Amino acid sequence: MFGIHDLTLFVVSGLLLNIMPGPDSLLIMARSATQGWRAGCVTALGIGAGTMVHVLAAAVGLSALLATSATAFNVVKWVGAAYIVWCGIGMLRAKLRSDERAAAPAVTALPYRRIFAQGFLTNVLNPKVALFFLAFVPQFISLDAPNKPLAFLILGCIFNFNGMLWCNGLAVFTAFASARLKVKPRVALWLNRLTGSLFLMLGARLALAERN
Repeated sequence: MFGIHDLTLFVVSGLLLNIMPGPDSLLIMARSATQGWRAGCVTALGIGAGTMVHVLAAAVGLSALLATSATAFNVVKWVGAAYIVWCGIGMLRAKLRSDERAAAPAVTALPYRRIFAQGFLTNVLNPKVALFFLAFVPQFISLDAPNKPLAFLILGCIFNFNGMLWCNGLAVFTAFASARLKVKPRVALWLNRLTGSLFLMLGARLALAERN
C-alpha cells in the first residue's frame, strides 16, 4: 500500500533505533529524574514535534539540501551544536532551591513551555536526524511508488509514533524509578549536572560531525 514494503521490518528497526541512547533520551531522563514524569513527557512531546519537522522537510525535499550543500549543513550543525552546549551549561549551572512544601531543598524547576522548547530545538537543530531520515526511510519505499512523498510521510509518522511510545515510557519509568529509589534532591542535582557534561560532549561531537 502506498508503495511501502517490509513495514514490519521498518517498525522493528525503528524501535531499536529509538532505544539507542542519544541527546534526546538523556534530556528526557534528566527532566524526569529532577522534575517528574510530566516534565519528561513534555520533553518527549517537544522531541516528537522536532522529529515531525524533519519528516515533513524530508518529504518535500528540503532535507536533501543538507545532504548536498556543505554550507547549509554546517550552518545547521553549528547552530545545533551551540544550542546543545548552551543546554549543557544550563544544566551544569543548576542549583538547589528551597521548596515551601518540603523540608529538603529541590532542584529549580523549569516551566513546561521552556522544557518543550528544549526538546524541540535539541532535535530539530541536529542535521544528523535529517540525514538519518533521508538514508533510512527510502529503503522501505518502492521505486514505482505512486506518491513517494506521501509514502515517506506515512513512514515518518509511524517512526515518530513509535518513538513517542518509547520516549514517554522512558519518562514515566525514569520518574517512578527515581521516586522508588528516593533519589535525594542533591543527588538529582548532580545527575542533572552529569547530563549537562554529556551534553557538552555531544555538542562538541556534533560540531565535528561530517555529512557522510
